[in-house]
Amino acid sequence: MTLPNAGIESQVMQKPSEHFYTFAAWAVLATAALFRLIYAGQFPLVPDETNYWQWGRHLAWGYHDNAPMIGWAIRLATELMGHTETAVRLPSVLAMTIASIYILLAARRWYSPAVTFHAVLLSQGILEFNVGGLLATTDGLQAAGWAAAAYHVARAYEDNRWSHWLLGGIWFGFGLLSKYTMVIFLPGAYLFGLLSQQYRPRLAQARPYVGLSLGVMLFAPVILWNIVNGWNSARHVAHLGGVDESFKLHLKYFAEYLGGQAGLVSPLIFLLVLLAWHMAFWSKKKQWVNSYLFWTSFPMFAGFALLSLHTRVYANWPGTAYLTACILVAAWFSPGGAQTTLAAPLRYFGQRLYPWGVGLAYILTALLLIHVVTPIFPVSKKIDRVAREIAGWDLLGRKASETMQAMPTPQKTFLFGLKYQIASELAFYTPGNPETVAINKWNRPNVYDYWFTDDDLRGWDAVGVSEAPNDHETKLNQIFERVDAPVEIKVYRDAPWQPASALEPAQVFYLYRAYGFKGGLRWQPSNPGDIRAVGAKDFSPLHRPHH
Repeated sequence: MTLPNAGIESQVMQKPSEHFYTFAAWAVLATAALFRLIYAGQFPLVPDETNYWQWGRHLAWGYHDNAPMIGWAIRLATELMGHTETAVRLPSVLAMTIASIYILLAARRWYSPAVTFHAVLLSQGILEFNVGGLLATTDGLQAAGWAAAAYHVARAYEDNRWSHWLLGGIWFGFGLLSKYTMVIFLPGAYLFGLLSQQYRPRLAQARPYVGLSLGVMLFAPVILWNIVNGWNSARHVAHLGGVDESFKLHLKYFAEYLGGQAGLVSPLIFLLVLLAWHMAFWSKKKQWVNSYLFWTSFPMFAGFALLSLHTRVYANWPGTAYLTACILVAAWFSPGGAQTTLAAPLRYFGQRLYPWGVGLAYILTALLLIHVVTPIFPVSKKIDRVAREIAGWDLLGRKASETMQAMPTPQKTFLFGLKYQIASELAFYTPGNPETVAINKWNRPNVYDYWFTDDDLRGWDAVGVSEAPNDHETKLNQIFERVDAPVEIKVYRDAPWQPASALEPAQVFYLYRAYGFKGGLRWQPSNPGDIRAVGAKDFSPLHRPHH
C-alpha cells in the first residue's frame, strides 16, 4: 500500500543528494582553479610562454604566428602584477576557469546534478585542460571562448533570446581573437540548427546573424592587420596546414595524431569520447542537446583528423573539441547519466570503463605535474621535454648579462638568440628584462621580424646564444665583422633519484661574442615557392623598442 505523502517524502529525500552534487561540482571547480593559480608560479616559463610575453611588450592588432589575445592578456596581467611566472600565466588560469564554469552551467541546465558533478570532475582531471589552464598559450583563452559560445548558442537555439545570440557572437569573437581554429565552431553550430527540424526556423531569423556579425566585428582589427602586413599571419597558418605541399593523402601522421589525442586526454577517456560521439550521432531518440554537443565537438576532432592525412598536426590543435565532449561522456557513462536502451552493450561497456578512465586521467596528470616541479621519471634528458623546456634559463640569463657588461661598449651591444624561443627566454630571465633580437635569417619568419630592422642595429656589437658550437663559422660570420669562439654553458636539472655526479645536462648552450653587425636579421626563404615568402617583403616593423 502506498502512503499519500510517499512521493513527497521521496522528493525531499532526493533534494540533499542533488544539492550535494551541485555543491561538489562547484567545490571541485574552485579547488582546481586555486591549485592552478598556486602551481603556476612553481616552475619557469617555457619558450612559447616567453614568446607570448614578448608579444605583450610589443602590442599590436595582430601577430605573425597567431591571434593576438594572449599578448594583450599577458600585458594586462603583468602591468597589474609585474613580470613574474604567475602573472604571465594568470590569463590562462582564469580562462580555463571560465571554460569550466560554462561546462558546469551547460551540464546543470540540460542534465542531472550527478551528470554536472561528473562533467566537472572529468574535465578538471584531463591533462589537455590542465596544460591549457596553466601554460600561457592560446589554448586556454580559446577554451573560454569555445565553452562560453557553445553554452550561449545552445541557450539561443532553445530560448531564441537576443541576449544569448549576442553573447554567443561576442564569445565567438573572443575565441577568434584567441586562436584562429575557433572558426571551426561556426559550421558545427550551424549544421546542428540546419539538421534540426525543431530549431531550423531559428536560422531563418536575423538574430543568429546579428550575433555572428558582432563576433566578426570584434575580429576585424586582426583582418585589417593582415591586410596591412601582406596576409602574413594567414600565410603562416596556411603553411602549417600544408597548403604549399603537393597534395597527397597518406597515413604517415594519422597514427601520430590519434596517439597525441590519447596522450593529452588519456587513453581511456579518449575511447569514451569516441563512444559518446558514436552514440550521440546514431541515437534515433536523441535529446536535442546530445546532438548539439556532438556538433560542437566532433567537427573539430574530425577536421584535424582529415588534415593529418596530408600533413603533421600538433596534438593540442583540436583540444577544444573535448570541452563539450566531456559533458557527453558524463551524460552517457557516469553514474546518474541518461537511462536509455540505445546501444546497450556500448553503454554498459562505457559505464564500466568510466571510473577507470577518470582515475587514470587524474593519475597521468598528477604524475606529469609532479615531474615538472620535481623530476620523478628516470628518463634521459634527450627525451625529457620538460627538462629541455624549463631548465637553466635563469642561469643563461645571468651569464648573458655578465657577458654584455664585459663587452667594449655595453650601451651599443644587443642580445640575440638564433631561435626566437631562446631570444624570448633571454628577454624574460636576463636581469632587467632587456630587449632581445631573434636572428631569423636561417630559420623561419616570426614576430621579431616586425620589431627590428638591420638599420636599427647596424654597427652594433652583440652577445648571443645558440645550440650549436660552430654557428660562428657557418652563420654568424656572414652578418658580423668578427665573432669569437663560443663559451659552452651546460644547464642541469636536479633529480632526486640520481646523484649530482651522474647528472647529464638538460641542455647545452653556446654563448657568442660578436662585433660589428653588418645586417641580416630577417628570414630569407630558401624556397621561392614557400607560401610565406610572398608576403615576407611586406613586414611592417612597427612598435620598435627604443635602445
